[in-house]
Amino acid sequence: MNMAKGGGLDFEQPVLALEQKIEEMRAMARENGLDLASEISRLEKKREQLLAKSHQKISPWNRVEIARRSGRPYAMDHINASFTDFVELHGDRTFGDDPAIIAGFARLGNRPVCIVAHQKGRDTRENIHRNFGMPHPEGYRKALRVMKLAERFGRPVICLVDTPGAFPGIGAEERGQAQAIAENILEMALLKVPVIVAVLGEGASGGALGIGVGDRLLMFENSWYCVISPEGCAAILWGDRQMAKDVAEHMKLTGKDLLEMGVIDRMIPEPPGGAHWNPAVACASLRRALIEELDALVGIDPCELVDRRCEKYAQSGVFLESSLKESR
Repeated sequence: MNMAKGGGLDFEQPVLALEQKIEEMRAMARENGLDLASEISRLEKKREQLLAKSHQKISPWNRVEIARRSGRPYAMDHINASFTDFVELHGDRTFGDDPAIIAGFARLGNRPVCIVAHQKGRDTRENIHRNFGMPHPEGYRKALRVMKLAERFGRPVICLVDTPGAFPGIGAEERGQAQAIAENILEMALLKVPVIVAVLGEGASGGALGIGVGDRLLMFENSWYCVISPEGCAAILWGDRQMAKDVAEHMKLTGKDLLEMGVIDRMIPEPPGGAHWNPAVACASLRRALIEELDALVGIDPCELVDRRCEKYAQSGVFLESSLKESR
């Protein structure tokens, strides 16, 4: 187990207490030369059972909490684990570089690909540098610049989404945040190369959509994807962010809900308890899913690829129509 450090979430406490006991027994065995393998093995099995049991009962709000959990693999963790020969490109050639978005080229297996991703930080210093994974407009313009370069050379595009939203600061708005996101949505719909989008953790609002249009949309089991965060929704509708837990139950933001509604195409399973309990397994699951999806898309005529993508989004969602006469 490669579990994240930290206090953990409320529903994880019994498992964390057992994990601490296992670590104490391992330390005792090392220091005193004792053979406690059988006892440790018994506790590890009990831990697995607790993880599986707690995972079956988690609510949509719990999944939001897990998506934000410390220790969950971020984009660079997946890139380092699943890709080779990664070369990062910087700058939008207009204003500057945005560390909240990573963009560059790498290999997935033997296939050269383009990678565009949100990146959060592990500590306060890195989070300030990465702006907590909230991009500025220059980040979206950098992403589009690299995606258009990938199109020119026939490289599939892989987008890894993990953001609480685009940065809403005054400077970002002055530099055209809304326009940058809108242009990315339009241009990504028309890219003549395969585009796969995977939501790693948080997929909030236009911040996610700015690199979130593709032929296939994947989500990790404990990620969430919605037009607004539960806290934002609660604040707008009830003026109370503390109602986020209740609001999340009705927002249909989990992978299971979105798969049933046809908004996403595939849900990627996570290790028991969530990706932060075993990042290596989570990274391997994403790699396997990306390879399978790319194998299905590569070789499709570029014009047909664009037509299918546009049709996919035209048919997305459920709605009712009625004429003015019928409504009377």
